[in-house]
Amino acid sequence: MPKLKTRKSIAKRIKITKKKKALKAKAGRRHLLSGKGRSRKRNLRKKDLVPKEFQKVVKRALPYSA
Repeated sequence: MPKLKTRKSIAKRIKITKKKKALKAKAGRRHLLSGKGRSRKRNLRKKDLVPKEFQKVVKRALPYSA
């Protein structure tokens, strides 16, 4: 069997936790920040779980971490 390749684009954006869940950064923190409230921006700093529908895609893209 040949070695499986890792999708580097996904590997840079997603971290796999110890319990095999995928974490990603939340969207909406790049620009237009002056119109967003302080608490909203603070919540955007936190990591977010990848939705359940995409967990299978992530596991296939990162064969040696998931």
